[in-house]
Amino acid sequence: MKYEVRISGKTHIVELERQAGGWQARAEGESGFTTDVAEIAPNVFSVLLSGCSYEIYITPSSGGQLQLQTGGLEFLAEIIDPRSWRGRRHRGAEAEGRQQIAAPMPGKVVRLLAKAGDAVEAGQGLLVVEAMKMQNEIRSPKSGTVERVLVTEGQTVNAGEVLCVVA
Repeated sequence: MKYEVRISGKTHIVELERQAGGWQARAEGESGFTTDVAEIAPNVFSVLLSGCSYEIYITPSSGGQLQLQTGGLEFLAEIIDPRSWRGRRHRGAEAEGRQQIAAPMPGKVVRLLAKAGDAVEAGQGLLVVEAMKMQNEIRSPKSGTVERVLVTEGQTVNAGEVLCVVA
């Protein structure tokens, strides 16, 4: 399947093919560019590119964009599915229903920005997780009320662990 990927304002056509144990990606217009991609934890991918291995942490953000972090660098990406009708896309659409917010990577909760019962807006920070000496603000995917906070400041969390619930 081919996707149009916009990273930091530059558009690339990327073809993904499912392989045993992961994915193979090829970028159009790049000679000899292939990579192997495997999800090693929720929202954490291992990418093998030209003999070098990279871990990429992905955090969904408002507006359908993805925040990519690797090796101390941060990028904003948007993936445009060719099957979707562009005129039908809703920018800034919020998640619906009760949402469990999970840790995108292993780390330590350094700050709680909201507590149970607080009203929050879509994109508002809920807590901050420190991973690899970087602080990552975990934001609400929807407007609503913080139903539960399942972690405390200073607590170590694993990738995919539920941190809080927004209803």
